[in-house]
Amino acid sequence: MPVLCSLAVSPSGRLAAVGARLAWSGETMADLGDNVTIPEFSCLLQMDPYLKPYEQDFRRRYELLQKQLFLLEEAEGGFDQFTRSYNTFGVQRRPDNSLYFKEWAPAAEALFLTGDFNGWDKFSHRYTKKEFGKWELILPPKHDNSPAVDHNSKLKVVVHTKEGQRLYRISPWAKYVTKEEKAIIYDWVHWDPPQPYIHIHPRPKKPTSLRIYEAHVGIGSPEGKIASYNNFTTNVLPRIKDLGYNCIQLMAIMEHAYYASFGYQITSFFAASSRYGTPDELKQLIDVAHSMGILVLLDVVHSHASKNTEDGLNRFDGSDSCFFHSPPRGEHSLWDSRLFNYSSWEVLRFLLSNLRWWLEEYRFDGFRFDGITSMLYHHHGIGTGFTGDYSEYFGLQVDEDSVVYLMLANHVLHTLYPDCITVAEDVSGMPALCRKVEEGGLGFDYRLAMAVPDKWIQILKELKDEEWNIGNIVHTLTNRRYGEKCIAYAESHDQALVGDKSLAFWLMDKEMYTNMSSLIPMTAIIDRGMQLHKMIRLITHGLGGEGYLNFMGNEFGHPEWLDFPREGNNQSYHYARRQFNLVDMDHLRYRQLYAFDRDMNRTEDKYGWLAAPPAFVSAKHEEDKVIVFDRANVLFIFNFHPNKSFQDYRVAVEAPGKYKIKLDSDAVQYGGHGRLDHNTEFFTNSEPFNGRSNSIKVYIPCRTAIVLANEEIDYCY
Repeated sequence: MPVLCSLAVSPSGRLAAVGARLAWSGETMADLGDNVTIPEFSCLLQMDPYLKPYEQDFRRRYELLQKQLFLLEEAEGGFDQFTRSYNTFGVQRRPDNSLYFKEWAPAAEALFLTGDFNGWDKFSHRYTKKEFGKWELILPPKHDNSPAVDHNSKLKVVVHTKEGQRLYRISPWAKYVTKEEKAIIYDWVHWDPPQPYIHIHPRPKKPTSLRIYEAHVGIGSPEGKIASYNNFTTNVLPRIKDLGYNCIQLMAIMEHAYYASFGYQITSFFAASSRYGTPDELKQLIDVAHSMGILVLLDVVHSHASKNTEDGLNRFDGSDSCFFHSPPRGEHSLWDSRLFNYSSWEVLRFLLSNLRWWLEEYRFDGFRFDGITSMLYHHHGIGTGFTGDYSEYFGLQVDEDSVVYLMLANHVLHTLYPDCITVAEDVSGMPALCRKVEEGGLGFDYRLAMAVPDKWIQILKELKDEEWNIGNIVHTLTNRRYGEKCIAYAESHDQALVGDKSLAFWLMDKEMYTNMSSLIPMTAIIDRGMQLHKMIRLITHGLGGEGYLNFMGNEFGHPEWLDFPREGNNQSYHYARRQFNLVDMDHLRYRQLYAFDRDMNRTEDKYGWLAAPPAFVSAKHEEDKVIVFDRANVLFIFNFHPNKSFQDYRVAVEAPGKYKIKLDSDAVQYGGHGRLDHNTEFFTNSEPFNGRSNSIKVYIPCRTAIVLANEEIDYCY
């Protein structure tokens, strides 16, 4: 019982009382969960009978979760109270304006508080040692009854170790940290504004179709600098709204000392990055997004933490563990980072409270959990190729402490916030990742369809157009676990980074710098790139999942890679930006790609195919390079052939009636050739064809995608 063993020696409290109560009732810890029943496990097995041989693994995971919940109830009064620990740890201003400081530093010999408030005296304000590695300090108000520590003043925790070292640390619960321009180390800044930002707008209703715009605040400007929260609110949010996205996934918000880490080496988990502005400015950004009906997800990193010591969690109390496993288990060899000990009571307190903090304080609407594969397995996915064999997802290679943490996190989030959205980034294909905890799943709402962008890059790198394997494309786009929702995306943010290429760059390369003007005839390369860029995005949108994601700038084929300032580029910001100004120039074709992306999302908003059951693929013709499918009573037709157009091409469709073109990648406003008449009405023939009840005949130009809707159906979404 790894969770219980660690809890028994954890520096948390009141577990003795739990044991006493169990003894009084005649039970033992081992008795808990005997013959455990997973309430809705039969639903999971009905969906996937191949999981039956691993029933015992599911029962053990569920039993460990139930024991955690039991212990939380007994020792902390339940997870509701437990996950509000940000109200008691770090620094808290009490009603009488006294300040209460609390830290967990089990290996420390003594703790002191120093800062601007006491002239940086290292010994004048000593914490009092409490049970289970806790330390407390109370600062009475000043003579004028104002708090002893002023808003925006600097603080440090001074840790004295048993070995006689004196360490200067930032509180793990710090809500705001900043860095002087030429400094290396971040400073803990006391954030307690006299008039904090008050949210005005309610959270939008959870959409049935999720269309996500993945964004990084710092690169959200054409200027070569770190852009601000205010810039994003004023200049980027209106674009996202116009494009038809109903959800934003914000990257690199949790504070990270190294900007070029893309936000994945977290140093302060409760602090919104100060490089973009103040906490209140982030709150306003989210509030304005909500006013536009847009949800905001946080890219949360609980899979690992930065190795930084002076401004990170690492060696906070002087030991090599504290929040992490001791090495080697507590170190990630590829990421050069520390790995959390998810079986530790205080780590659970810290991470679960961290999730709640972002939802409560900033009003985020959910999370995209980064690096789930690393958490799920002791091997972290390093050097492991997942074949899909179910034995890879169970057994000793699985880190059940991490699995139970993720189950617990999703249980807490969805119980307290039923509309909260959680998305898992997992490359392994772990079964039941996106099934309810009550079924034995991990409880995520969506998983990222990570094989899809890899497939598009492989095709563009390795194959000529006439060599595309149409069946393989369809297989990749539809090959997902039944009953588990996926977020499809045509390209990832990693592909935008220097050293890799976005789809637009793979398709058009250097011609993007010289031949994207609509004032000159399209070259063959630009023509191919424009048409395939639209088709790849539309087929991914329509066929690839139950949600869709786009990384900022990719919607209009951003012409340059992303490279953060670093030693290797002389700390340049030239590529750490997104050139939205290109879309505003009428004569550039980037505007045409933008318009297609916008109308693709707006068409989905009207017809709701992402919220519909998976598509029925009626044609995947290798020689013709044609793919046909219908979903949500909408008919999708793709002709990927580089030079063959087809007259009176018969395609299958289920619902009878009159169809009209609703989206056409070949339309002139999207940089197409305008070969289709949008006034044409297509009437179905009642003769069954390719597995559907009806068919119609259409003209399909080469390298063109068409979306047709039934004029006789009332689309109520």
